[in-house]
Amino acid sequence: MTWMEPETFEILYGGSGWLKEEGDEIIILAIESSCDETSAAVVRNGLEVLSNVVASQVELHKKYGGVVPEIASRKHLELINPVISEALHQAGVEFGELDAVAATYGPGLVGSLLVGLTAAKTLAYALQVPFIGINHIVGHIYANFISNNEIQAPVLCLTVSGGHSDLLYFEELGSYELLGSTRDDAAGEAFDKIARVLGLGYPGGPAIERISREGNPAAIDFPRPFIDEDTYDFSFSGLKTAVLNYLNSQKQRKAEINVADVAASFQQAVIDVLIAKVLKAVENYPVKSVILSGGVSANSSLREQLARRLEEYNLPLYTPELQYCTDNAAMIGSVAYYKYLKRDFSPLTLAAKANLKL
Repeated sequence: MTWMEPETFEILYGGSGWLKEEGDEIIILAIESSCDETSAAVVRNGLEVLSNVVASQVELHKKYGGVVPEIASRKHLELINPVISEALHQAGVEFGELDAVAATYGPGLVGSLLVGLTAAKTLAYALQVPFIGINHIVGHIYANFISNNEIQAPVLCLTVSGGHSDLLYFEELGSYELLGSTRDDAAGEAFDKIARVLGLGYPGGPAIERISREGNPAAIDFPRPFIDEDTYDFSFSGLKTAVLNYLNSQKQRKAEINVADVAASFQQAVIDVLIAKVLKAVENYPVKSVILSGGVSANSSLREQLARRLEEYNLPLYTPELQYCTDNAAMIGSVAYYKYLKRDFSPLTLAAKANLKL
């Protein structure tokens, strides 16, 4: 192909003879940089991960107790090219073998998003292959399909991460109904905030899960917001406030605070709410499979308790491999493959959207 202007190239997206079809080998380079992980992956036909390189900034942000957006975006600039090169090297793939380039365009930190998005659009333009923008939340959902090929629709999906608590219903794969979402603090956000006040460090989710193993989840009766409400929405702001009030009350009384018990009781309150909403949907919708997605889906207590409750309904629970629970580019490449088959390509003018919704 000859060099072409962006406008001409975007016209070709509409359906050109050189685009591959289902059944052909389709290789996609995917990039994820929505927060503090710089990741690139090479994915073949949506499910075969040839490489998945993740450069984490956790140690860099630990001393601040959370992600500092400006520092994160600068670090992405340093890492993006080496991470892409390593992903191609591990996959044994050359730039010329790529059929498309994909990247997360939201939601996330806008500075971080711009780094990966700009790199992907530049590569797509230079290689004259389609560019595919991906919703980060959808990526987490599709991480399940990389790990489990036996998932059957209709599917109920619980997405739980630092910024999102969503319950979705897929009557068929490819389209969904949003049943409920967070009204304030997402579950993962609440984990991070409570971990911070307990002095457990960052990231909060894994820290709370670790210390909860030493505590009693029934030690403190924290509230379960919205657990009995006639809604599928989530709210964890009140729970977070209840934990803070408990800690302040104990300090004023100069009473001992058992951090493990507080963490375990808080974690159990979150899990109880999440499970209650899933079971409510299971009782009201025809469901054959239940899947978990998002960073909090790595929580072993959530996995074990939800799987046990779903046995009462003879329903299987599918979860991503742990490496695909946190932010990674493989999940972005999986979504991109199905968008490629639909010719659902993105213009090179696509902007980063920090508050992108499902």
